[in-house]
Amino acid sequence: MSGKDKDLHPISREEVEVDGTYTNEWGREEYLKRGEEFPFDPQKGSTEWRLAEYDFENHHRGMTDERLVPKEKGPDKQVNAESPLRHDVEVD
Repeated sequence: MSGKDKDLHPISREEVEVDGTYTNEWGREEYLKRGEEFPFDPQKGSTEWRLAEYDFENHHRGMTDERLVPKEKGPDKQVNAESPLRHDVEVD
């Protein structure tokens, strides 16, 4: 019984543990926050819910995360002008 419980999806009236978008057996999507209860389906009643997408917010201060901003290109590190492996070849 060690791994059985992990495969069960939450059903209506259970508490939401993770913020995100959930879908039920019939394809209905609903955004739920942690601490809320899983709702009943209006047509089916009690239903099973699956987490479809995590709620990921990376704009805490209204600015783009610095790690996602492209950096200015600097000198090409692979081709160094002072490298002994660089050969200036003249073509006639």
